[in-house]
Amino acid sequence: MRVYVPLTLAGLAQAHTAGELGPGPLTAYGVTPGLREWYVSDDIEELEYAALSRAAAASLRMLAAAPDLPRRRVVVAVDVPDGDAVADPDGLLEHSSVGEVRLATAVPLAKAAAVHVDADDAEADVSAAADALGAADHGDDDAQFVVDGAEDHELLWFGVQEIPGLIAAG
Repeated sequence: MRVYVPLTLAGLAQAHTAGELGPGPLTAYGVTPGLREWYVSDDIEELEYAALSRAAAASLRMLAAAPDLPRRRVVVAVDVPDGDAVADPDGLLEHSSVGEVRLATAVPLAKAAAVHVDADDAEADVSAAADALGAADHGDDDAQFVVDGAEDHELLWFGVQEIPGLIAAG
């Protein structure tokens, strides 16, 4: 199963140094029954994109909690055995947990298929979105508009071998 692990650039640097994403348990996002029901699609590429988008939103939450970090969302796509990614059956339709899975243990970075990172030109919108997230969570429509502005930026695809360059540029 392909899962998407939300990180920050600092988290990516730590994973690169350690050679693994972890320690466990890790929160990731994947194509779960709840995501299929929420997204209502049979197209696996669309479903995986939805899972990636959920992980990008989780990365934004990490940035909101750590204002000193570079304002670029980071998601690492990794392939794990199906049984290693466990969805909470009680949270299947909770909006905040759609597509969320738990990985009990660290995942070797060698299992990563790709890294998805915001482009430099997204930083201002991502920063504004991270700053507005709390107000958006409390129903502020203007703040939600700002958060949605970050989602307008597509994450760029990078090969795992490009991680050192991403870390240095961050």
